[in-house]
Amino acid sequence: MAEDSSPTLSLPLLLEPEQLANILPDLLALESSKTRILIIDQSKFETYQERHIPGAIHLDFKRLQQGQAPTPGALPSLEQLSQVFSELGLTKDTHVICYDDEGGGWAGRLIWVLDSIGHSSYSYVNGGITAWVKAGLATESGQNIATESNYQVTTIDDSFSFTKEQILAQLNDPDFAVWDARSAKEYSGEKVISKRGGHIPGAVNYEWTLGMDQQNGLKINPLDDFRSLLASMGLDETKRIATHCQTHHRSGFTYLVGKILGFDIRGYAGSWAEWGDDDELPVEKS
Repeated sequence: MAEDSSPTLSLPLLLEPEQLANILPDLLALESSKTRILIIDQSKFETYQERHIPGAIHLDFKRLQQGQAPTPGALPSLEQLSQVFSELGLTKDTHVICYDDEGGGWAGRLIWVLDSIGHSSYSYVNGGITAWVKAGLATESGQNIATESNYQVTTIDDSFSFTKEQILAQLNDPDFAVWDARSAKEYSGEKVISKRGGHIPGAVNYEWTLGMDQQNGLKINPLDDFRSLLASMGLDETKRIATHCQTHHRSGFTYLVGKILGFDIRGYAGSWAEWGDDDELPVEKS
């Protein structure tokens, strides 16, 4: 098979708002060429309509979730994924630039979805629309309509995910770790959302919102400091890391951070919704 001769973009995974603003006019001009970009906004729809990064298309996060017990955070069907990404105008040559209005939860989950469907060309706007507006960068209002494509999702790459069975089998492996992105009260069992409260045995708790700078537009905390902190908690590049929350939304952020730091990190889409409801699985409380 001949190699694809389409030009490709070389943008970093973590894209600062000012970086994107400086190149945005040129990137938008690529829309008429073989190399394409797709800016996806997963903010609340009202926020998107009020102001968004120029050229951005809105995506309702619910469309990338199964939405049914016992694993509401799991991926929907291949047919639904194909429909969503076709409506967005995704092609195999598209570079996706994603963001949200909450510091990276939904955007990070989108990156996990893209990994799972085999689309590896993407960037995250650090801090999303919050940091963009804080920096005084230009926005637009209203709603952009995508030019549809025919994107077919034919398989899911399971190497970016862990199942409950895989996690259970590795709980005593020193090279395995679990990053629980929920609140401290959920982790301890004081706050119970599923049938049972508590956490996966041995899991490390670091709530997702602690990883973003509330005073700096919800940007990810300085990476060197973040890396050192996580290493002190047993989360580093030497481990196979499963990350989860209640429905693999908040852990979209921790998945994103792990990728930025070069960790072998995978999402547990079943999350506590599944683990906490399964009486056969072990639980710790603290």
